[in-house]
Amino acid sequence: MHDGKIVGIVSRADLLKVLAGGGAKTAHEEQDRTIRAQLLAELREQKWADASEGRVVVSDGVVHLWGIVGSEDERRALRILAENTPDVRGIEDHTEFAPALPVM
Repeated sequence: MHDGKIVGIVSRADLLKVLAGGGAKTAHEEQDRTIRAQLLAELREQKWADASEGRVVVSDGVVHLWGIVGSEDERRALRILAENTPDVRGIEDHTEFAPALPVM
C-alpha cells in the first residue's frame, strides 16, 4: 500500500516459488542457472510454450514448473523438455490446468 492505495499483491504462488527456489545460495547455484537458461531457451523455441521468466525455478538440479497449462499434453511436453535438459535431477510440477476459453 502507498498513500492508501494498493500498489502490488503478493500471491501464495509467489511465496511458494521463493520457497521452492530455496531462497538462499546453494552449492549448485551456477549449475541451476545454466539449467534454467537452457530450459527457458528451449521453451522460447516452442510456439505452444509460455516462456515467462517466472515459469521455471531450479533448485539443486530440481526443476519446478509453474503457471497455467491448457492441456495435459502441454503439461507432459513441459515435463519432457525439462527431463531432456542436461543435469536435471528431478522435476516438481506446480502447474495448474485451465482450458482456453472459446473466442466469441
